[in-house]
Amino acid sequence: MGFLDDAKAKLTDAVDKSGDKIGDALDKAGDMADRKTGGKHADKIDGGVAKVKDALDGLDGKKDDDLA
Repeated sequence: MGFLDDAKAKLTDAVDKSGDKIGDALDKAGDMADRKTGGKHADKIDGGVAKVKDALDGLDGKKDDDLA
Protein backbone atom coordinates (compact mmCIF):
# COMPACT_ATOMS: atom_id res chain seq x y z
CA MET A 1 0.00 0.00 0.00
CA GLY A 2 1.43 3.36 -1.02
CA PHE A 3 1.59 6.54 1.00
CA LEU A 4 -1.50 8.06 -0.60
CA ASP A 5 -3.50 4.87 -0.16
CA ASP A 6 -2.54 4.80 3.51
CA ALA A 7 -3.45 8.48 3.96
CA LYS A 8 -6.83 7.95 2.27
CA ALA A 9 -7.55 4.94 4.48
CA LYS A 10 -6.77 6.95 7.61
CA LEU A 11 -8.89 9.88 6.45
CA THR A 12 -11.76 7.55 5.57
CA ASP A 13 -11.57 6.00 9.03
CA ALA A 14 -11.59 9.44 10.68
CA VAL A 15 -14.63 10.51 8.63
CA ASP A 16 -16.43 7.27 9.53
CA LYS A 17 -15.81 7.81 13.24
CA SER A 18 -16.22 11.58 13.47
CA GLY A 19 -18.15 12.77 10.42
CA ASP A 20 -20.64 14.79 12.45
CA LYS A 21 -17.88 16.55 14.40
CA ILE A 22 -15.97 17.33 11.22
CA GLY A 23 -19.15 18.76 9.64
CA ASP A 24 -19.76 20.94 12.69
CA ALA A 25 -16.16 22.19 12.61
CA LEU A 26 -16.47 23.05 8.92
CA ASP A 27 -19.66 25.01 9.62
CA LYS A 28 -17.98 26.91 12.46
CA ALA A 29 -14.94 27.69 10.31
CA GLY A 30 -17.19 28.93 7.52
CA ASP A 31 -19.16 31.10 9.94
CA MET A 32 -15.95 32.58 11.33
CA ALA A 33 -14.61 33.33 7.85
CA ASP A 34 -17.95 34.92 6.97
CA ARG A 35 -17.80 37.14 10.06
CA LYS A 36 -14.18 38.12 9.39
CA THR A 37 -15.07 39.22 5.85
CA GLY A 38 -18.20 41.02 6.97
CA GLY A 39 -20.42 38.74 4.91
CA LYS A 40 -18.81 40.03 1.73
CA HIS A 41 -17.95 36.53 0.48
CA ALA A 42 -20.69 34.48 2.16
CA ASP A 43 -21.78 32.74 -1.05
CA LYS A 44 -18.24 31.65 -1.88
CA ILE A 45 -17.55 30.51 1.68
CA ASP A 46 -20.78 28.52 1.85
CA GLY A 47 -20.02 26.96 -1.52
CA GLY A 48 -16.53 25.98 -0.40
CA VAL A 49 -17.80 24.42 2.81
CA ALA A 50 -20.41 22.48 0.86
CA LYS A 51 -17.79 21.16 -1.58
CA VAL A 52 -15.54 19.98 1.26
CA LYS A 53 -18.48 18.27 2.96
CA ASP A 54 -19.42 16.55 -0.30
CA ALA A 55 -15.85 15.34 -0.79
CA LEU A 56 -15.67 13.98 2.75
CA ASP A 57 -19.09 12.42 2.37
CA GLY A 58 -17.79 10.52 -0.63
CA LEU A 59 -15.01 9.05 1.50
CA ASP A 60 -17.23 7.50 4.12
CA GLY A 61 -19.62 5.85 1.69
CA LYS A 62 -22.64 7.41 3.39
CA LYS A 63 -24.80 10.22 2.08
CA ASP A 64 -25.65 13.46 3.92
CA ASP A 65 -26.38 11.83 7.29
CA ASP A 66 -23.08 12.44 9.03
CA LEU A 67 -21.98 15.75 7.56
CA ALA A 68 -25.28 17.56 7.33
